[in-house]
Amino acid sequence: MYYVPYMYPGQYQYPYYPNAPLYHHGKQPVDCAFPYGVEHVNRFDGYQQSNSDSHISLTDYGPNPFVVNINEATKQNNTFRNALWTGEHLQVTLMSIDVGEDIGLEMHPNVDQFIRIEKGQGIVRMGKSRDRLDIERNVYDDSAIIVPAGRWHNLLNTGTIPLKLYSIYAPPNHPFGTVHVTKEDAMGAEEGYGNRNT
Repeated sequence: MYYVPYMYPGQYQYPYYPNAPLYHHGKQPVDCAFPYGVEHVNRFDGYQQSNSDSHISLTDYGPNPFVVNINEATKQNNTFRNALWTGEHLQVTLMSIDVGEDIGLEMHPNVDQFIRIEKGQGIVRMGKSRDRLDIERNVYDDSAIIVPAGRWHNLLNTGTIPLKLYSIYAPPNHPFGTVHVTKEDAMGAEEGYGNRNT
């Protein structure tokens, strides 16, 4: 017999699930506490969840609700740039920078940017003009870089493995579904897109 310590007054009773786990060790399936297969209903609304144990389909899930292991998705990505989620006010892209390569010196006039390193190491440089990059920092796993709109910046991979990162743009900086396999692809596409980056 189970002990229920408190019952809410009125018609709404404390939810009681006889098969609910009593402890939490590691990840559990999404549907473990949801009756009636709610996870299936959510998929039709565009909801997607990935587990670290499975392959993550790297496609643009915006603007639908989305849950993902961002660390695993970032490490799985092998393209220079891959838009993972594009909404009206925000965009998440995954990037993989090869050894000795960089993102390329750029400036977003009207876009703030957040970058997080998930694997590898590098050097980030920022400044108010392209000729004067007076901020220089070494970055590693778990480093976060915040680039205000109008600030010139570049990120160089100084390690021995690809630099894996994700970037958040507000507002979005690339078209929905952007995939640039190489840096050259990205440069060519940005010229054709009207080059929002200067």
